[in-house]
Amino acid sequence: MTNPHAAAPVPPAADPSFTPPSLGRRFGALVIDWVLCLLVARGFADPASDAWVAPLVLILEYGFFLGLFAQTPGMYVTRVRCLGWADGGRIGLLRALLRGLLLALLVPALIMDEHRRGLHDRLTGSVIADAPRPTRS
Repeated sequence: MTNPHAAAPVPPAADPSFTPPSLGRRFGALVIDWVLCLLVARGFADPASDAWVAPLVLILEYGFFLGLFAQTPGMYVTRVRCLGWADGGRIGLLRALLRGLLLALLVPALIMDEHRRGLHDRLTGSVIADAPRPTRS
């Protein structure tokens, strides 16, 4: 049961105290996701000869997991999530696919602002934030 009197979370764009997760956690999530994508891609093709398969799997993984759950498997492990910058909600399937495509190009991720939002985040209106720790009942 939720508390109807609890304050709604403040979107990152409106929160002056917003602090993004470390680059190490973000990079760790990307490495985990990339390894998973290589393993999945091996089921369809040889990533060594068909180099386009693994990036395609990464784009689809980001679209599915970010669009529906706000976290990829790597983000879950490193306790970060991807949220809408303006509203703090999920970014949806289309924006998640676009974010995955831009991330696969690598260059947008290298250009960051003070909130560690890469160009791929700014173009899709997203931000990487800490994920709350699961509570035990």
